[in-house]
Amino acid sequence: MLTIDQLRERIANLERDNVEVTRSTTDTDKFGEAICAFANDLPNRREAGVLVLGINNDGSCANVEIDDNILRNLAAIRSDGNLQPFPTMSVRAEIIDDCKIAVVEAEPSDNPPVRYRGRVWVRVGPTRRIATGEEERRLTEKRRWGHLSFDQHSVAGATIEDLDLLRFREEYLPSAIPPDVLEKNERDNLEQLRALRLLTRENTPTTLAILLLGKDVRTWFPGAYIQFVRYDGTHITDPIKDQKEIAGPLAIVLRQVDEVLTAHISTAADSTEGRELRFPDYPILALQELVRNAIIHRTYEGTNAPIKIFWYADRIEIISPGGPYGQVNVENFGAPNVVDYRNPAIAEAVRNLGYAQRFGLGIPRARAELSRNENPPAKFEVRPESVLVIVEKRQ
Repeated sequence: MLTIDQLRERIANLERDNVEVTRSTTDTDKFGEAICAFANDLPNRREAGVLVLGINNDGSCANVEIDDNILRNLAAIRSDGNLQPFPTMSVRAEIIDDCKIAVVEAEPSDNPPVRYRGRVWVRVGPTRRIATGEEERRLTEKRRWGHLSFDQHSVAGATIEDLDLLRFREEYLPSAIPPDVLEKNERDNLEQLRALRLLTRENTPTTLAILLLGKDVRTWFPGAYIQFVRYDGTHITDPIKDQKEIAGPLAIVLRQVDEVLTAHISTAADSTEGRELRFPDYPILALQELVRNAIIHRTYEGTNAPIKIFWYADRIEIISPGGPYGQVNVENFGAPNVVDYRNPAIAEAVRNLGYAQRFGLGIPRARAELSRNENPPAKFEVRPESVLVIVEKRQ
């Protein structure tokens, strides 16, 4: 963390490529682009870039109010889903020469290029701009592979022949990169795959690539599927009404599990207040959020266990392999603004495919939907090796 003297020196030299100032406290896109550019660290300084709110372009104090709400909004930029992969950053208020400012320090990423809303931003001298194709290649070559999460590790023995490149070109690439960027794109498939963390520099598919584009996903990850069982009763020994294994590339799994959940929901009519009201026994949006949460946060390493959805006559149980991760623990699991990602690249892919709008809100949204539908609150049983969610039927 920079000292007051170091901050003062940065503000006094605004021609550098590792400092940006603004008098605005509300321009979230500007802040996100600046953090993205600092995280990409195109000049390779290997030191934090600094965004300072409350300073004019000439370095003078803007005399704007810096309060806790502004600091919370700045901190939320890290994990709202627009910055991918998540940067390492800190937010705080400081007072320099009687001027109150907000300071965001963004560390160089181990896994560039970092994108904000699908675009790669870099700094060249005192200016911020969208990276060229050559600059993106330079950023990709800077990755420190040993520091990356399991979903970005190479899959031993896999080759590009194991990937469905037609699915990549027609489905995933247009969802991950804005149309105007694609129009100017002069990169071949290999460069595009590397830039989106789907190939290593040796052109070996990553875990994400197999889960997203694999022609036979379960050859490489036998547990990468969802086991759905509908029981005719309240115990696991009761007769089975329906069962399915939902498997394949990530987009197919997400689409098919939505279809299965929707097909099994029953809706009842209530006319007690003079008009007919219709209530499902489970709100579909809550179930979708909880299952997608399981897909994003489960562990794929060292286990062949699937995600399990057991649908009983009185409840649904969703069991995800792998316990809490990072700053999330048994005590704070599900608490607002406590977010960490075992699989940040999978989270990015789920968002790119349109199945998540903002990260960190899955459990709060599920809770709100259950309350709105008058279901009992979801119960969470969090263990080191698994997470069990129990959703009770609306009475």
